[in-house]
Amino acid sequence: MKAKPQLHGLPSYKPGKPIEEVKRELGLTKVVKLASNENPYGASPKAAIAIQEAASQTAIYPDGYAAVIREKVAAKIGVDRNQLVFGNGSDEVIQFLCRAFLSPETNTVTADPTFSQYKLNATIEGAEVREVPSVDGVHDLDAMLDAIDENTRIVWVCNPNNPSGTYVDEKAFVSFLERVPSHVLVVSDEAYYEYVTASDYPETLPLLKKYDNLMVLRTFSKAYGLAALRIGYGVANPALISLIDPVRPPFNNTTFAHAAAVAALEDDAFISTCVEKNTEALKQFEQFCKQYALKYYPSQTNFILIDFNRPGDEIFDFLLKKGFIVRSGQALGFPTCVRITIGTEEENKELFAVLEEMLASKPVGQ
Repeated sequence: MKAKPQLHGLPSYKPGKPIEEVKRELGLTKVVKLASNENPYGASPKAAIAIQEAASQTAIYPDGYAAVIREKVAAKIGVDRNQLVFGNGSDEVIQFLCRAFLSPETNTVTADPTFSQYKLNATIEGAEVREVPSVDGVHDLDAMLDAIDENTRIVWVCNPNNPSGTYVDEKAFVSFLERVPSHVLVVSDEAYYEYVTASDYPETLPLLKKYDNLMVLRTFSKAYGLAALRIGYGVANPALISLIDPVRPPFNNTTFAHAAAVAALEDDAFISTCVEKNTEALKQFEQFCKQYALKYYPSQTNFILIDFNRPGDEIFDFLLKKGFIVRSGQALGFPTCVRITIGTEEENKELFAVLEEMLASKPVGQ
């Protein structure tokens, strides 16, 4: 059988090992996962109740139009219902966009390093991927603009950026939008939007009224704690939504995802508490880095990227044996770094103790 030539040798996504598998392999009784930027406090209790109430509907297909969650999200963020498209996580909306706009005759522009799914999905469509090196973890928007030509169809701005946690400020983003040609779609991927505390972070939704070539992506997987249910969405002008909606598979969100997301949206207090705890814990991580003279990337997310000045895989292995699953930067474009999800107060305290032990001893690889 012959598949698309661009699929040969294309790496598949490699998630971290499950907690139970790590326990079994290493003989550990406790393992803390700080690798996938999940909310350590879970989801609103209202979401669990909503899932239980929907349990009797398993024989019925979900609402393919996502009417209830569509209305809730539209009211919450102040847009019209026809400005929304829902995906099986915002990852799937990325797939919709690549399927709709990219082909072997086109190209797409991304930062480097950034979220891997932009490049992966563009490559599957046979498009050229133009990767522009970031500067201290931040998108170099001027250089990205220079990379655009008449065959460019999408430019991706991961804001805040994964894996660095850094962000593009409002002035820089608006200036970029003003200069991007109208035939190029600008995607502002805001998966960590709820965690942002920077006063100059761009509020992109009002910009949709002026820029028809802008799409904003958001998700329920991070601050809302619904990663297991896979639901995210894109926001854009109605004409753009109508263009990509035929690419969306029917019933691509589950009934449980719809129900839980509706309930989660109604619990602002839960999100506020999670954000407050995350902000305070980030300060503690930053203080730890300063204490031990470790470079770190200022984060507007629920993770922090720390440079240990040694191979990230070695740090990963050391922490794994101590019962902490983190993400090595060697697979993320930051070879001497480790990306750590901000955990609970207890988890962070335990991690700091292990890191102190590591830093006080001889180099990990010896």
